Amino acid sequence: MSPTVDDLRNDIRTAVGRYERVESTAFTKEALAAICDAVGYDIDTDGLPPKPQMRGGILHAIGELETDDPDEAERPFRKAQLEAIAAALDGVA
Repeated sequence: MSPTVDDLRNDIRTAVGRYERVESTAFTKEALAAICDAVGYDIDTDGLPPKPQMRGGILHAIGELETDDPDEAERPFRKAQLEAIAAALDGVA
């Protein structure tokens, strides 16, 4: 059985040193910042950028998007994107 979106989010959270969540929620800015760091996408951690910018950067860093354009990442990650992120993090861990 393939992992659910919630399972994938929690796998990603634990891979970047964040805590699992019982309830189903999208990533916080802090969790996105941790993922950015893990995949090598540089952000200013003094004032975290908007979520779409970080999502776009993450997807660009793992090769899912050609650019880090935030307009391409307005919505929370889809299951296929979460699977790609989890696979990328598995490769760096």
